[in-house]
Amino acid sequence: MLESMGIPLPAETLVISAALYCATTHRLDIRWVASAAIVGAIMGDNCGYLIGKWLGYPLLERKGARIGLTARRLQLGRFLFRRHGGIIVFVGRFIAILRVFVALLAGANHMAWPKFLLFNAMGGILWAGGYAYAAYFLGNRITRLSGPVGMAVATCGGIMLVCAIIFLRRNEARLTAEAEATAEKEMNQPGEQAEP
Repeated sequence: MLESMGIPLPAETLVISAALYCATTHRLDIRWVASAAIVGAIMGDNCGYLIGKWLGYPLLERKGARIGLTARRLQLGRFLFRRHGGIIVFVGRFIAILRVFVALLAGANHMAWPKFLLFNAMGGILWAGGYAYAAYFLGNRITRLSGPVGMAVATCGGIMLVCAIIFLRRNEARLTAEAEATAEKEMNQPGEQAEP
């Protein structure tokens, strides 16, 4: 839960260790360990989302220009989270560094909460439940597998992040213009409120 709120803690290691303890001692029931991990992951992300929504965007508006986050780039971030936020939240659950910050970013970019909740829950169930049950059924083999698999996932995540940064750099002007046009269109639609 704390990792999902934005505090960098070793949640994967904790879930795997608890599952291995269940498998070797049978003093804990794996169903309760997996359920606790899933509930903690989902609750933590929702708390992180709220923190990002209440504190993140105002802070980025005031101080973001110092690190290159201009008003136009902030608007682009909101546009991208509105369009692709579900994929970002779901995939972010499986990438260690992104897992810590994805909920804060979703909240700061005002991603719609129902959409966030759906993709966060799907990611939390697959990530926490998957790790718990895999570690339980694979036993000690999971510790040997998790290193190479974790490195492969981190490498793929890093490559995807670099590709996304390159894509955004090359298409920033076009995407920003599209974001501004969409925001203007939403503001001019009678009877409908633009999403905050």
